[in-house]
Amino acid sequence: MGDWFHRNITEPGKLPLLLALLAFVVTFLVTRTITRLIRAGKGPFGNVQAGGVHIHHVVPGVVLTVIGGFAAVAGGRHGFGSAFAAVVFGIGAGLVLDEFALILHLDDVYWTQAGRRSVEVVVLTAALVGLLLLGFSPFGVNGLSDDEVQSRGTALATIGVNFLFALVALGKGKIRTALFGVIVPLVALVGALRLARPGSPWARRFYRRRPRARARAGLRAYHHDRRWAGPARRFQDWIGGTPDPTPTPPPPPARRDSG
Repeated sequence: MGDWFHRNITEPGKLPLLLALLAFVVTFLVTRTITRLIRAGKGPFGNVQAGGVHIHHVVPGVVLTVIGGFAAVAGGRHGFGSAFAAVVFGIGAGLVLDEFALILHLDDVYWTQAGRRSVEVVVLTAALVGLLLLGFSPFGVNGLSDDEVQSRGTALATIGVNFLFALVALGKGKIRTALFGVIVPLVALVGALRLARPGSPWARRFYRRRPRARARAGLRAYHHDRRWAGPARRFQDWIGGTPDPTPTPPPPPARRDSG
C-alpha cells in the first residue's frame, strides 16, 4: 500500500497535480462558505464593489489561473517553483469554476437553479483529477505494458478505440459518462452500448424511425432521473447551498366583459 501511494500520489512528477487539486477543493469550499455567510448576512464578509460594480470572484480567479499556468509552464515539474505554481493555479481554477454558471449564462445566476451547474462542474473536475492521481491515464494507456506502449500502433489503436467509445457516449447525451470514460475506458464502453437519452444527437439520428427504441429510451431516462435527480439535488445543495426558489409568475389579468 505504501509503495502504491508513493508511486501514484507522492512521486515528484505528480506532486504538483496533488497540490493543485488540494488547492482547488479547499478554495471552492472556503469560497462557498464565505458566499453562504454573505447571503445569510452573517460574519464580517461582504461583496466586493469597485465604482458601483460588483467584482465577482471569477475575476481574480482568471488572473491567478493565468499566472499559475504560465509559471507552471516556465518552471517545469519539479522544485518549489512548480509546487507554488500548482497551488496558485488550483486556487484560480477553484474561483473560476465556482462561477462557471455565470460564464456559461453571462448572467449572475449564482443562487438560481442554473447556478447548480457550477457545483456539478467542480465535482466532476475534482473527480477526474483524482482519477489521474490514482494512476489512471486518458484513453486506457495505463493498461498497456511497456512493450505495448513502445509499439506506436498498439498505443494509437487503444487511444482511437477508447476515444470512439467516449465520443459515442457523448453523442448519446451521456456527458458525465463520456468524461469519466476518457479516464476509465470501461465506463465509456458501457455508455456507448446503452440506449441514448431522448433528444440527444444519437436519438434524433437513429431512433427517428424506431418508435420502440424511442419509447424504451424515454422510459429508461424517466426512471433514471426519478431515481437520481433527488439525491443529486440534495448533494449539490449540501455542498453549494440551496438556490433561491423560482418566483411564480403572476396570473394574467382577468378580461373585462365589454358588454
